[in-house]
Amino acid sequence: MHLVRYDGGDGPVVGVRREDWITPVSGVGSMAEILAMRRDALRSTVESASGEPIQVASVRLLAPLDGRAELWCAGVTYARSRGARMEESAEQSVYDKVYSAERPELFPKAPAWRLVTDSEPVGIRTDSGHDVPEPELAVVVSAYGEIVGYTVCNDMSSRSIEGENPLYLPQAKVFAGAAALATGIRPAWEVPDAANLAISLVVRRDRAEVFAGETSTAQLARPLVQLVDFLCRANYFPDGAALATGTGIVPGLEFSLQPGDVVEIEIEEVGRLVNRVECGKEPFQWLNDRVAEAMPEETR
Repeated sequence: MHLVRYDGGDGPVVGVRREDWITPVSGVGSMAEILAMRRDALRSTVESASGEPIQVASVRLLAPLDGRAELWCAGVTYARSRGARMEESAEQSVYDKVYSAERPELFPKAPAWRLVTDSEPVGIRTDSGHDVPEPELAVVVSAYGEIVGYTVCNDMSSRSIEGENPLYLPQAKVFAGAAALATGIRPAWEVPDAANLAISLVVRRDRAEVFAGETSTAQLARPLVQLVDFLCRANYFPDGAALATGTGIVPGLEFSLQPGDVVEIEIEEVGRLVNRVECGKEPFQWLNDRVAEAMPEETR
């Protein structure tokens, strides 16, 4: 089962996907309404979905967050990530210290309207030169700070910009097409052990495999509940949030994404995310147009 947002032609709807069918969740107008519930109420609402099922092929699947929901990221949570950051950076000690510190590195990645999803493009900056995908398990959190689900995240990153100076992290991480989430949220109660999930990454160029890697959430240096605790201890998320928990797969310095590459990420029991790489902000003008269309006319 996956909780999804979709558009059948009359605007976004929330539903429960099982295989090739989606059952609408009656009485719920947005994912924000779902994530504003306590976990028990959320589970009851999702499991009692009883609308008329429709075929997945007949609708357009959307990014799973909406409203005021946000995507955040945790950094340097795997040994491989620590090593890669130290390898690329002129300030290596910063990453070594944060890996073992009590407080994790957390940063905002994107509001819901900036998210792209499966089969939509992801972006690289024109002023970077060294760009990589970062496959990550994203924890979905309710307004009450409860872990209610999981999804797949691609936390696109400019290694050259962050490597030049750690204070450039926002520019290395936040740009058009930098944040992708899979279409479905797998309920937490259906994932017996989120701390031991296989994660795989494949990058294809002209259909040929140019990079592949594997890791497991068992390699995370921090418990998921600890990351969520730090996320929520000083912030409110009234429409819920997703927290990408860091990557254990980072290509070597000899590899960089190119326009046209296809990035495939899969997480055991959670889902799959596939995106084509585009360069610059122009290919993502449609994100601006989409949010403008959703605003009341008097505020445009």
